[in-house]
Amino acid sequence: MLAELQRLALAAVPQEVCGILFGRNGKVRTHRAAANVADDPVRHFEIDPAILIAAERDARDGGEPILGYYHSHPGGIVKPSQTDANSAAPDGRLWLILNGQEAAAWHAVEKGEFYGRFNAITLDCSGAKGQTAAE
Repeated sequence: MLAELQRLALAAVPQEVCGILFGRNGKVRTHRAAANVADDPVRHFEIDPAILIAAERDARDGGEPILGYYHSHPGGIVKPSQTDANSAAPDGRLWLILNGQEAAAWHAVEKGEFYGRFNAITLDCSGAKGQTAAE
């Protein structure tokens, strides 16, 4: 799945791509792409609220829980930006950031080590047919 998300990120350049990650017990099982409705999608992302509301409703009705979100930093580093930190709720959800080649995962928490909002977590792609975070 990581390779597919990297392809989506590359295809969207120069804009940021975004979407929702679903899974349980810290393991991503699937994802849903969302339109980036930010005013400036080249520099920011905003998940289409209709997609987000539908995903929350599906999870509440017994569907796959939302584990977190993904977005890309085209041509950039895979660390959260100050803007990411300002928009992230401290809900413990996963933030996957990718750039078409590399990826990193973060938990959105209160008093995080990075910008006071995020803690880095290990991105384990061992079940992904040999993929690594850099694929």
